[in-house]
Amino acid sequence: MSNPFQDQFLKAGLVNKQQVQKAQQSKNKKKKEQRNNKKIQVVDEVKIEAQKAAAEKAARDKELNQKKQEQARQKATSAEIDQLIKANRIERDQNCDIVYNFEHQKKVKRIYVNEDMQKQIVQGKLGIARITGQYELIPKAIAEKIQQRNEKRVILFTEEKQEVDANDPYADHQIPDDLMW
Repeated sequence: MSNPFQDQFLKAGLVNKQQVQKAQQSKNKKKKEQRNNKKIQVVDEVKIEAQKAAAEKAARDKELNQKKQEQARQKATSAEIDQLIKANRIERDQNCDIVYNFEHQKKVKRIYVNEDMQKQIVQGKLGIARITGQYELIPKAIAEKIQQRNEKRVILFTEEKQEVDANDPYADHQIPDDLMW
């Protein structure tokens, strides 16, 4: 393909053949450099996008890995609590006919105990722990260990000392602990 202007300049004698070839070569070089630059820019953009995608994937993988580790840790803690409860629960038998009501997670629950167990719960010597939807009695020391691991799984009762008001007309009349309603 020849350029009509170049042909006219050659006929007019303004340029010679070598100058036309030189101009053609420089023009071709510029076009080639521009194509290469575009390819390099496209390749750079693709590399940048790939790096961004890899960084996002690594962040997602790290987050998922942390979630899995947290779930595994919680599962191990739950299994440890279950084992503590099973090993240290206080057996209840047919003599446990007193219904003991207590609050757990804003709901009133009940457990059957005997008179001695009821007194120990009220005094804070026994705790109540939840295992697979059931409630079991456990010693206070074990209940405290469970409470350190997961406080939602155990109920501890502490003996509260009530302050007596000086103006209370019923201060001399104490309410018995074993009063049943």
